[in-house]
Amino acid sequence: LWTGEIASLCYERFQELPRTGKPEAGREWTLLAAVVQLNFCFVPPPEFTFSVVKEVVSLGTGSKCIGQASMSPTGEVLNDSHAEVLARRGCIRYLMEELQQALSGRGSTVWERVPGAQEARFRLQPQVSFVLFTSHTPCEFGPGGTFSIGVYRRPLLQKTEAESVQGGALEPTEREAGISPRQSEQGGAADVHRTGAKCVPGGPADPLLPGAGYHCTGLLRLKPGRGDRTLSLSCSDKLARWGVLGFQGALLSHYLQGAVYFTTVVVGKCPYSQEALQRAMFLRCSHVSGLPAGYSVTSPLLLRSSLEFPFSQAQTELRHQAGQGRVSPCGAAISWCKVSDQPLDITANGYKHGVTKKALGTAKARSLLCKRNLFESFLSVVAATPPAELPLSLRSSELRTYWDYKAASAQYQQAWALLRSQAFPLWPRSDRSLLLFSATGQCM
Repeated sequence: LWTGEIASLCYERFQELPRTGKPEAGREWTLLAAVVQLNFCFVPPPEFTFSVVKEVVSLGTGSKCIGQASMSPTGEVLNDSHAEVLARRGCIRYLMEELQQALSGRGSTVWERVPGAQEARFRLQPQVSFVLFTSHTPCEFGPGGTFSIGVYRRPLLQKTEAESVQGGALEPTEREAGISPRQSEQGGAADVHRTGAKCVPGGPADPLLPGAGYHCTGLLRLKPGRGDRTLSLSCSDKLARWGVLGFQGALLSHYLQGAVYFTTVVVGKCPYSQEALQRAMFLRCSHVSGLPAGYSVTSPLLLRSSLEFPFSQAQTELRHQAGQGRVSPCGAAISWCKVSDQPLDITANGYKHGVTKKALGTAKARSLLCKRNLFESFLSVVAATPPAELPLSLRSSELRTYWDYKAASAQYQQAWALLRSQAFPLWPRSDRSLLLFSATGQCM
């Protein structure tokens, strides 16, 4: 019942959004993810009960990412438009606005000041927690532990949809085998769920054996692109990282007492393996130790809903009619978050949906979730902080670029270095040239 309520809230929030950017019914499918804020409320006597207020604060849909050649040195392109990534980045927008309200004395429904701290330092209010909902298991979660429904020999000369379509379909093998995800889930046909994502360079490769021996488990993977290789790690890898570093990112960490974690992950109705999802999301990091104060290895509660997203690949194939053309992933991505200004952001190929070539390089073309815009939002928080309360890590006159501000978040970077060395030594390092831009877009 509780998981059904979470799923329903997320699907209803999606239905309330405008039509632009949504899939064409019966022909296009997409993935949905959302962050739900829980507020636990105590009901005083005579009831002596607790109630839980659930609210969607961020939502994203999408299944694509851009190739390396399309990335921007000024942070103006949204690199990864997978639903979980958009939901998380939208939630960061929300948390930044809530932090700015707390700093200005207008109050926040999320943050409270840490008592006794001389600088501006915040933590979650004790009654607040966050749930991540995703309509499908995170992309490439199989590589965290590929799960086998049966055995199926893939045609060697046939590319998967994930290899040939930018962003790729998740577990496309069912369609190659001529069965639907629903048949696979019910055990009605033999099949193996696979991913088009490639292993990161410098490490082991998949053996590509028939059946369940096709993939190796526990390997870091890059999301597939259309020809041009991407630098985006799979969503299961990113979720594993957020399970140790938190999902707040390096910039917000300047102001926080500790990391912010998802306490629960709810997955909508889809092919599913609890064991594989646990292995992908947190068991790979369970041995990490020595983390700084405020950071820990978390294991969120994993739950499954029986409600399926109406625009899932399986539902789209069921509703597909002759003459509609080939079923394919939706080219647009949607982000909505609970902020006062411009809560809705619709993009395609990393830019605002419908933008003209003439507008490229201007603010009109930029996604509200791109690095440049989130950096500007963070600097607005810094500007709203009284000088005497500014965190010590933000007082250096040497802070100029996006990378400077990220690198100055010392405890976050320490935690990331420990996670990388102990669990993910092959995690690709970000190209520094893509991070050395100022708030005005100047490359330094």
